[in-house]
Amino acid sequence: MKIALISDIHGNAIALDAVLADIQSVGGVDEYWIIGDHVAIGPDPNGVIERLINLPNVSFTRGNTDRYIVTDDRPFPSLSDAEGNADLLPRLVEVCRSFAWTRGMVTSAGWFDWLSNLPLEKDIVLPDGTRMLGVHASPGREDGRGFHAASTDEELTDLFAGADYDLICVGHTHCAVEKKLGPLNLVNLGCVSNPVPPDLRASYIICHADTDSHRVERRRVSYDLDAAIEAVTRCHHPAGNFIISHYKGEFLPDWGSWKQS
Repeated sequence: MKIALISDIHGNAIALDAVLADIQSVGGVDEYWIIGDHVAIGPDPNGVIERLINLPNVSFTRGNTDRYIVTDDRPFPSLSDAEGNADLLPRLVEVCRSFAWTRGMVTSAGWFDWLSNLPLEKDIVLPDGTRMLGVHASPGREDGRGFHAASTDEELTDLFAGADYDLICVGHTHCAVEKKLGPLNLVNLGCVSNPVPPDLRASYIICHADTDSHRVERRRVSYDLDAAIEAVTRCHHPAGNFIISHYKGEFLPDWGSWKQS
């Protein structure tokens, strides 16, 4: 049994095509799990959805940006944040315009209700008895600090306490990392798009399982970054500069204070 787990595509159909081609190059998989942040903050949200829903044996969970598109929720900064700090106003305007643009795109194409009805989690018992969970950030959540390179054991224990699983696969922070927390194996897939430097390739995993054992294979896939940048420019995305800064590897998160709510 092989399951491809993919997250954080962020409307980048060019990167997604490269990942799907890579999956086929290794012989394909039995299932696809797409665990959140499918369309926002990228140039081709509808193209991404159209590719994903046509995959065989595909399951989805929602990410925080999927929720932002279909609700009035937004990431930092809020209006009250900007009222307390006028320097945040340009960022607030860009965030609002970005999610409004994506909402308009998916609504006009008829995908709003599909995004609205995405489940929070997906789980399975693998053939060897391993209990596996796929969720965007942490059990019961698609937002918050999530699991990243600077996560401490104390933070991870708090995030994953009480989770009745052996293997938990997440995305959200765009940070490809793995850690054992007692008997629990935590795997962050990384991201398909909007990468954290220095490695700007798309990242995903394939879980191989049979009745004797299972293993997680991490895959890295190059794609045409210049073409992705051109797609952002061509669609006149209101957050184009922000998106392109990710594609160029210019976005450097401060893990000590990082929080995506």
